[in-house]
Amino acid sequence: RQTQHTTTLMKMQHIRLPEPEQYVSAVGIYGWRKRCLYLFVLLLIIILVVNLALTVWILRVMWFNTGGMGLLQVHPDGVKLEEGESEFLSPVYAEEIHSREDSSLRVHSWENVSLNARNENGDVTDRTCVGPSQVQGHTRKLLLSSHREDMLFQADGEATVIGPDKLRITGPEGALFQHSVEVPLLRAELFKDLRLESPTRSLGMNAPKGVHLKALAGNIEVASNMDVVLQSAAGLLVLDAEAVCMKNLPLSKAGVSGNAQGLFEVCVCPSGKLFLSKAGVTSTCSENQAICL
Repeated sequence: RQTQHTTTLMKMQHIRLPEPEQYVSAVGIYGWRKRCLYLFVLLLIIILVVNLALTVWILRVMWFNTGGMGLLQVHPDGVKLEEGESEFLSPVYAEEIHSREDSSLRVHSWENVSLNARNENGDVTDRTCVGPSQVQGHTRKLLLSSHREDMLFQADGEATVIGPDKLRITGPEGALFQHSVEVPLLRAELFKDLRLESPTRSLGMNAPKGVHLKALAGNIEVASNMDVVLQSAAGLLVLDAEAVCMKNLPLSKAGVSGNAQGLFEVCVCPSGKLFLSKAGVTSTCSENQAICL
């Protein structure tokens, strides 16, 4: 037995056992995969640095702070621009826009400024457009009021109402009305003449209870290329003055004997035409009716 054990030990010594390194497996990423991974990580770091730099640049340019964005401050009651100008590239929706107490509100545009009002359905009901050459407004009713809430001007599809006690027109050509005008009082400024003129048509003044013409410190002149008609439907035509002068009345050529003082009387034709006739002891109008033909 001892001999067999010795022989077995001798055989085992001649057997060569494998080295431990041959059974160790490599763990990790090697070769081109490792290079791609490092390149991807480097790219992510570069993108992160660029984003961080852009964020810092935007914060610095826009002046972001705890109170708002630069001169634009955010308050509980709205947004306030401390100073400078604001430029809006898209539509602005606000309930109220007003200026500071010590400055005015200015709205500038290279094209036009449009203000739209919408109803609950989103449809535009009123629109105002201020362009480079004209101002257009589309509304059902236009109302202008003073600081005391007094109506100054009101216009709709039926009528136009002017609220102040006095309407003053300073244009050199005066006021031009295409249709009739109804006023309780029409007067000129102090030391100015009042002129009512119709260059190509007739001029009429009508009132159910009369027309009162009064000049306190001047003359009243009526000039017409055709006829001047003064008509009273149910009353008298009163010319109340110290002297009534009618120039260029036609003179009857029929002579009257016994008229040595050069006196004349005013006669009226059935048509209303006036003419002069030499005065006599009695009226000579009936004798000179031939001028009325």
